[in-house]
Amino acid sequence: MAECEWLDFASGDAAQLERRLPPVHLSPGRWSEGSPALAQNEEEQGLSTAPPPQPPSGRDALQAAARPFVTLTFATSLDSSLALAPGVRTAISGPKSKAMTHFLRSRHDAILVGAGTAIADDPGLNCRLAASSPGGGDSGGARKPQHQPRPIVVDPHGRWRFSEGSKVMRFADSGLGLAPFIIITPAALQQVSAERRAVLESRGGRYIVLAGAKGSGSGATSGILDWSSILSALHAEGIRSLMIEGGGHVINTLLGSRRNSAMVNSVIITIAPTWLGPGGVVVSPEREPALDHDGIPAPASAPLRLANVSWHQLGDDMVLCGDMGQ
Repeated sequence: MAECEWLDFASGDAAQLERRLPPVHLSPGRWSEGSPALAQNEEEQGLSTAPPPQPPSGRDALQAAARPFVTLTFATSLDSSLALAPGVRTAISGPKSKAMTHFLRSRHDAILVGAGTAIADDPGLNCRLAASSPGGGDSGGARKPQHQPRPIVVDPHGRWRFSEGSKVMRFADSGLGLAPFIIITPAALQQVSAERRAVLESRGGRYIVLAGAKGSGSGATSGILDWSSILSALHAEGIRSLMIEGGGHVINTLLGSRRNSAMVNSVIITIAPTWLGPGGVVVSPEREPALDHDGIPAPASAPLRLANVSWHQLGDDMVLCGDMGQ
C-alpha cells in the first residue's frame, strides 16, 4: 500500500526514550487478563495472550489509580504552533521525528486524538514502524509490525463524519491498523446514522458513551467530558498505556488544570526549527489561579513546569522529554 510507508528508528535513539515509556508490565500485550480491548487487539493481530506479571509498587502502580499510563506527545514550531490555522494539516517535524512517533506508538496500547485532528488530517492512527526497528516486533522478516495501537477519538458532539474511505478504516480493512474507539455523549450518539455505526462496528471499532459533565470546568471538551472520566473509561476497556497526540484543544485542556495535568506521566515534545506565524493553532494552556495557605487566590498563577528534563537531537529537530512536575 503506497500510503503506508514503513519507518525505521535507530536503537540508540530508542534507548534514550526508554525511561519515558510505560513500564514493562504495562507494555502492549502484557496485560490481557480481564482486558477486553487488549484481548480484542491480540485476537485481531493474531497474537497469543500470556498471563500478565504482577505490577511493581511505587510510581508504576497505576492499576490502583484506575487509569492508564499517559504519555503526552506532539510536534510544535518555535512559536508553539501545531498548525498554520485551525483545520489545516501542517507538516512540522522531520523524518527522524516522524519515525520516533511510530516507535512511541509501538509502545502504547492506544493513541488518542480529538475530533478536530481526525477531521483535518484524516489520520491513519496506526504504527508503521518496521519489524526490524526497536519495538517493531518479529514478523518473520515481513515489514508489518507486530503491535498496532487502538485509535481513540474524543468526539463528544459526533462531528467526525468518517466513512469506509477514511484512512483509519482502510488500514483496518487491510490489517495495517485497528478501527477506532470513539468517545461520545449519549445525545450525540442518537444522531449517528445506522450506516456510520455499521462502518465502525463491522471493523471492530465501537462507541464509548460518556455522560456530559455539568458546568464549565476544564475537561477534555470544556465541560462536556472530563479527563478523569475518559481515562477511567479507557482503563475499564483494558487500556493500560495511552499516547495522547493532540490536537490543540485536547493538549491545552489537558494541561489547563493541575487536576488534569496530574494524570500525565510523561511528556515528549518535538520542537522543529521553524516559525508558523500568527493565526496558528497554539499550545498555550490557561493558567489556574494559585491558592495560598488559606485557600485564597494568589495574585499570579504558579507555572506548570516539567521535571527530570532531557533533550535529544533528531535530525534538525530537538526532542524535549520530561515528567509532569506538580
